[in-house]
Amino acid sequence: MVETAKQNGVCKTMFVHEETVKEVMESIPQEELLYELADFFKVVCDTTRIKILHALLVAEMCVCDLSNLLNVSQSAVSHQLRTLRQADLVTFRKQGKVVFYSLKDEHIRQIIHLGFQHVMEE
Repeated sequence: MVETAKQNGVCKTMFVHEETVKEVMESIPQEELLYELADFFKVVCDTTRIKILHALLVAEMCVCDLSNLLNVSQSAVSHQLRTLRQADLVTFRKQGKVVFYSLKDEHIRQIIHLGFQHVMEE
């Protein structure tokens, strides 16, 4: 147990629970994984990208349809899709000259769904 004094109205006594700290420390993922998770959240922190991901929850869509749905330029949609592809959140398939985008996998679907559930809680 370690005891230290702090100022400015913050705890004046701090107890270190060594077993708890050791247990948590051993469970913390490697730095590289932490950076990857932080990058994931950076990608999904944009409203336009969230709108695109939500749209792709419902249906596979092309750039033209997403542009029309979101009322933004095709160039802007393409830019956001490129970011989502680089983050491995969406995938695409070509049908003739049309490229259709969809969510990469069920994990992305669950994360977006859970995020919406969380913000809609009363």
